[in-house]
Amino acid sequence: MTNLAQAPSRESTLAEVKQQYQAFKAKGLKLNLTRGKPAPAQLNLSSELLSLPGTSDFTAEDGTDCRNYGGLQGLLETRRLFSGIMEAPPEQIVVSNNASLALMHDCIVCSLLKGTCDSAQPWSKEKEIAFLCPVPGYDRHFRICEDYGIRMITVPLNDDGPDMNEIERLVASDVSIKGIWCVPKYSNPTGCVYSDAVTGRLAAMKTAATDFRVYWDNAYAVHHLTDERIEIANIVELCARHGHANRAFVFASTSKITFAGAGLALFAASKDNVQWLLTRLIPRTIGPDKVNQLRHVRFLKNEAVITALMDKQRAIIAPKFEKVLQVFQAELSEIPNLSWTRPKGGYFISLTVPRGCAKRVVALAKNAGLELTPAGATHPYGKDPDDRTIRIAPSFPDLKEVAQAAEGVALCVKLAVAEKQIA
Repeated sequence: MTNLAQAPSRESTLAEVKQQYQAFKAKGLKLNLTRGKPAPAQLNLSSELLSLPGTSDFTAEDGTDCRNYGGLQGLLETRRLFSGIMEAPPEQIVVSNNASLALMHDCIVCSLLKGTCDSAQPWSKEKEIAFLCPVPGYDRHFRICEDYGIRMITVPLNDDGPDMNEIERLVASDVSIKGIWCVPKYSNPTGCVYSDAVTGRLAAMKTAATDFRVYWDNAYAVHHLTDERIEIANIVELCARHGHANRAFVFASTSKITFAGAGLALFAASKDNVQWLLTRLIPRTIGPDKVNQLRHVRFLKNEAVITALMDKQRAIIAPKFEKVLQVFQAELSEIPNLSWTRPKGGYFISLTVPRGCAKRVVALAKNAGLELTPAGATHPYGKDPDDRTIRIAPSFPDLKEVAQAAEGVALCVKLAVAEKQIA
């Protein structure tokens, strides 16, 4: 028989955790796990870019003077360099300046103002526009929709991708649903990978809107955290095979390959979509930074070099992820209704705390000198209905700071849970 007198009461547990929390707070730490930024050591791996292409190397292979205007689609050699990663031929790729998010934004805005190449009219002339948003998801995607009044419809994100039964049901009858946000590989923030079956269904499904688009943000295409290099199905190819050639917009960038603030943004799609985007870009720019494209070609050279560079990146950040997982396992494994993901790539760990605790955990962390992404950021309008999801970004701090931050997060979780049990 259990000796209840020896079991710690909830009050004594709360008192003990409060004491530990105050001790952590007294350290006066300033730690930040808010965004998936590359660490300085990662950026140092690409320092050679700063000396490239050199004072006399400014001519592309077709004779283009990269210092001058023009070349809206990007250099041929740059498009060819990333053809394998984008899973599209060079003629179906556009290379732009550093932020793929800017390309996503522009595609949304151009669709609103002008419509897509399959639209009967601009989206803004429709009675209502909606996007499907798998959750937990990427706050920047949701912000674009919120800024432009696009209604967001949440769908659950499973280990193999979004709930396709729900998606197929919604898009079949609702003509206002014009697209879906997808981070198909090492998803932000859960790290899930879309299965071939899910990707195939996204490509094949019948939609009420004839101009429905899959915004395929493949931000972590080569960003592995283990020896396993997971591959995903080719969404552009599958859409074409199922008679929806223009459905997919594929985005990626070198922001977490070379320099986050001075990388290249990449777009791949059908020939019609590429022409549509280039036409829309004509009033916006006379061409991208081709010197930066040339220096990336000179530095990265080919896919083998990219792979080797990403292996070096993994050696820097994988131990940080492992440290967070070790701390969570040691400190949080006994708490009911609590879990965390173990991603094989990408930049985030998703921590799911007991219902109603996420905001309190983030607030406690901030009060103790630990900045976390706001609770709710993983959901449209910043509202997590269950108040459970917290995104952890271990990449930027050094390993010692990551360990301290993980311990602080675990302590804040235990305190929030203990408080709730008393309440």
